[in-house]
Amino acid sequence: MTVEREQIMNALKQCYDPEIPINIVDLGLIYDAQSDTEGNVAVKMTLTAQGCPSALAIPEQVRARIASIAEVRDVKVEIVWEPAWDPSRITPEGRKVLGLET
Repeated sequence: MTVEREQIMNALKQCYDPEIPINIVDLGLIYDAQSDTEGNVAVKMTLTAQGCPSALAIPEQVRARIASIAEVRDVKVEIVWEPAWDPSRITPEGRKVLGLET
């Protein structure tokens, strides 16, 4: 059974970088999230910096949140560095939380 993208994104919105008070979706760290008909989920994401102190914790948090979806069989999280993250990737909702609205 295919896991709906909306379910995946809702799970990802429960994940936070401990140093930034917005979820990783609104922070712009998620580049892609897909599932197949077997319930396998693949997430392609980045971090704010290669030296991020939460480099191990955030992907594990992603795995755990997605794995909590009943239909999920397996979760693969791939950290990528291209394209590099920058603040322009923050969503309008995230900008409001951070006080970055213009």
